[in-house]
Amino acid sequence: MLTYYRKRKRGSKIGEILKYYTRRTKRGCARQKEEIVLPSCNKRGREGGHGDSVKEERVVKKERTIAPCSSPRASFLSPHSTSNCYDMDLWTEVAKHMDGRELLMLSFTNRWFNHFISEDYIWKYACLRDMGIPAPCPVSFPWKEIYASSFDWMRIGSFYLDSPFVLLTETLSLPRRLPRPGSDVKRSIELTGTCSLTNARTGIWIADLQLVHCPVCNLETCEGTMQVLDTRHVELFLEEDYLDETWQYEEIGSNRIPVPAAAAIGGIFDLTNLSSPSTAKILNPKSWIGPPTDWQPKAKIGSHAVAVNTNLQPNDGIFVRYQVMKDNNGKVVSIRISQQLI
Repeated sequence: MLTYYRKRKRGSKIGEILKYYTRRTKRGCARQKEEIVLPSCNKRGREGGHGDSVKEERVVKKERTIAPCSSPRASFLSPHSTSNCYDMDLWTEVAKHMDGRELLMLSFTNRWFNHFISEDYIWKYACLRDMGIPAPCPVSFPWKEIYASSFDWMRIGSFYLDSPFVLLTETLSLPRRLPRPGSDVKRSIELTGTCSLTNARTGIWIADLQLVHCPVCNLETCEGTMQVLDTRHVELFLEEDYLDETWQYEEIGSNRIPVPAAAAIGGIFDLTNLSSPSTAKILNPKSWIGPPTDWQPKAKIGSHAVAVNTNLQPNDGIFVRYQVMKDNNGKVVSIRISQQLI
């Protein structure tokens, strides 16, 4: 009797332990697979213990899943380093050392660089750097378009007009009395070989030197006996009225020199900066035109002026023409000084 009671009591205690673990399983706690061996007590204890143990094993097996393998990620692909690769400040500094062709090649890399290179301040810095203009100036067109239209193989350089008052000259030995703004342009050219304009568009100007066949002869053997100093405002090639040829050049004066000329010279100066150091270097021809036997065309450009010089072989004289192009507001946007052998 006592023995049966002890066995029954022992079996009920094991049942309580199994119920405890079953409750833990249902609550979703951390479990470990355990083998529970029940003693042969009575029928009720064995059935209850075996069923609970199988149920526990199924729950444990269901919760234990196979975790996927994760290989170590390369350092250059980590989020931290990726953000550094596309750092705006970093690439802005890099772009300062790239020319227009290199900037375009970088923009073809991906969408991020294409968006970055399209920023206007990138091309503004490139324009001002390559043109040698220290101070920024207001423009009406995107700097990318200005850059594309400003740099060609015939380019001498660029200079800046602070004021609309411009001096045009065919000599680097300026007269003591410069022509006053508003004076008769044609008469001033004939008497002094200089003239002044009062309505030039301020801003950045581009200077080109052209050697072309003169209209007097059409011989194919002619190496080019006409020199043209061609200057224009930096935005001229983007103006619709220029592209559709609405704006045309007009001659403001000419000068025929019927005696042998030693050189063909053309110069354009900002009158308000005529005494600046950079302009003084241009007005000192001995420092840059070369010896008389050097017939290669030379050009000198400063911050506010430009001049060209070509030493000539024996000749009968030259014919000098002054031409300007004006916009719809009467502002001069292009100036040409051409010398042609007589």
